[in-house]
Order: sequence, then structure tokens, then C-alpha cells
Amino acid sequence: LLFGSVQITMLVVARARGEAWTPVRLVGLACASGGVLVLVGLPGADDPVNPGGAALMIVAGIGWAAYTLLGRGGAAPTLSTALNFAAAAPFALLCVAAAALLDEEWTGRGLLLAATSGAITSGLGYAIWYAALRGHSRTSAAAVQLTVPLIAAAGGVALLGERATSSLAVSAVLILGGVGLTLARPRATAS
Repeated sequence: LLFGSVQITMLVVARARGEAWTPVRLVGLACASGGVLVLVGLPGADDPVNPGGAALMIVAGIGWAAYTLLGRGGAAPTLSTALNFAAAAPFALLCVAAAALLDEEWTGRGLLLAATSGAITSGLGYAIWYAALRGHSRTSAAAVQLTVPLIAAAGGVALLGERATSSLAVSAVLILGGVGLTLARPRATAS
């Protein structure tokens, strides 16, 4: 739901802003999106969906897409990200304090790890992401973003000893091949 709402939002904005999609680009987007579905597995009838959780994931995806699209066009996206994180910090601390009052299981180490993950690594991730987006259209940025789950899965295999599966290999081929098709420039025809 998260990645689907990110992609749909970015692609709707791309079309609304007049970006043209060639048949090859459409096939690439379909392949890369299918690869993500293979990677994460399609939910089945036995997998109950929490409507509230689903709605939150969709809203988060729309927010991620909006943040990406707004930052992509910014003159200093790294500085903007740092300022945005600093502005959000008081709200985040308020949420943490409220949650801590409701649950006594919080530890200082857990809070430190959450803050590091949320602020430092996410901030660095956005800085790298915006540097990588320079020169990409909204559509190609949406396609490139489909590599994120694959990169996370590859990191799990390389760093955490998770098992490389055939579905991981199939999804890698679909995602990388689809992104490659989406980024391919049409050949000029001789007249």
C-alpha cells in the first residue's frame, strides 16, 4: 500500500504536468511494479487487512510522494530536509511522550535507536535520494523509487544473513529491467 500510493501519486502528478509516456515506459513501469509485488508477496484471502492501518499507509505514501516531488524541484534539498526535520522534531517528541505515557515498556536505548533511525538515517537517505534525482522526470523518479524495497531486501541478504530466494531473483530482474525500460531514451528515427 505504501509503495503503491507513492507511485500512483507521483505518476498522477507526472501526467497532470504533461509528461508523456511511451509504450516502452509503460511496460517498464508495469514490470517494475510487478517485481515489487513479487518481492513483497500479494496479500491473500487469508490475510486480514486492518482498514485503519491501510489508510495510514496510503496517507504516508502520498506524503512521501509529495515530499519527494517538492524536494526534487528545490534549490537546496539537503538544507530543506534538515530544516524540515528540525521543524518536525517537537511534534515527534510530543508523540513519543504521549506514547510513552501509554506504554511503560519504553527504554532509553529503544528511544535512541528510534531517533537515530528516524532522524539521522532518514535525513541522510533523503539527502542521497535528492542528489540521485537530479535530472530525472517525475515518472523516472517514480520508477527509480521502486528499487527501494529491492535494495532493502538485498541488504537483508548481505548484512543480516537472510535467505536469497527465487522470488527475490525474479523480483530483482523485473524491478531492474522495468526501471531500465522506464529510463531508456527513445531512439531517434532517421527521416
